[in-house]
Amino acid sequence: MARIPMTSGFVLIPEGTYVFGIYAATYDEEFGKIEVKLVTAKGMTHTERFSIKDSNDQLNEKALNAFSYFAKTAMNDFDLEDVDPEELIGHYIEAEVVHTQLPSNKDPNKMVTFANLGDKAAADGFDEEPTARVLALMSGEQGKSTPKPKTAQKAAQKPQEAPSTAAPAKGLDLDALLGD
Repeated sequence: MARIPMTSGFVLIPEGTYVFGIYAATYDEEFGKIEVKLVTAKGMTHTERFSIKDSNDQLNEKALNAFSYFAKTAMNDFDLEDVDPEELIGHYIEAEVVHTQLPSNKDPNKMVTFANLGDKAAADGFDEEPTARVLALMSGEQGKSTPKPKTAQKAAQKPQEAPSTAAPAKGLDLDALLGD
């Protein structure tokens, strides 16, 4: 019988300065969302998200500036004109982890702690020996970057509606009320 290794569950990365390896990156063009997955040499993971489009489908300058600085620092190339987020995979960045506490959206009486990346600097590799799991992530054996499906593709994957012989939904019948 197979043995399944146990984890200690979700653990917030403690505050401090770490070297992160970038092992996955995705960009959803439709919604302007960039997601970059990072890992420390000891296997602690962090996901950095950038929403470079606002709700009006316009560029979010602040998020674009933040992503630009992140990417230029990770690539150690401050003359970059543009970048495909997947080009970040395999690069390293040193960053300070800072905790921010905010009231929970679900229960305003509770506080939620977020791990954010503060000061950043270029790095050319981990500053300590990485674990086997980290080496596998960084080599692409796990966590490969995959493009997120478009909304139309998601809709195509949804099951079709049941035929009209299904029981009518409860509530108002607008057609009957409007005489159609």
